[in-house]
Amino acid sequence: MTGTARPVHRWVPPLSGTELVTVLDRLRGWSPFDGCLLLDDVAAVLDDVPPSEEDTAQLAERLSEHLTRLVTIAVASEAEQDPTAAQLILRARTLHADPLPCGRQEAIAHLRRLGWTANELHDRLTAIRCLKEAA
Repeated sequence: MTGTARPVHRWVPPLSGTELVTVLDRLRGWSPFDGCLLLDDVAAVLDDVPPSEEDTAQLAERLSEHLTRLVTIAVASEAEQDPTAAQLILRARTLHADPLPCGRQEAIAHLRRLGWTANELHDRLTAIRCLKEAA
């Protein structure tokens, strides 16, 4: 017997060529979460000596990226069920939406809020086992 009694439907790819290119581009642009880099950036902004004006914008951008990754990890692992994590996720989203202020003192205060929130969210996600502890 070489055939089947039922007709076989032709396979249709789940994504179009354009969608596959988009997925490939996103995979190529992806970098894994680096907890050690996060902690280095947090230490830089929470240190007694504030970062230089030249580093402020770059640190704010990196901390925003860390917050985005942490929130994505939290949502994917359903950490929002934890009330403390849910509050931190909300704070992270709010801070991420705020632009870096123009004044030096305001910018440093914003950086420190970003750093504090990133550190607290990282610690909470580690405590509820959504992340492994960074060294």
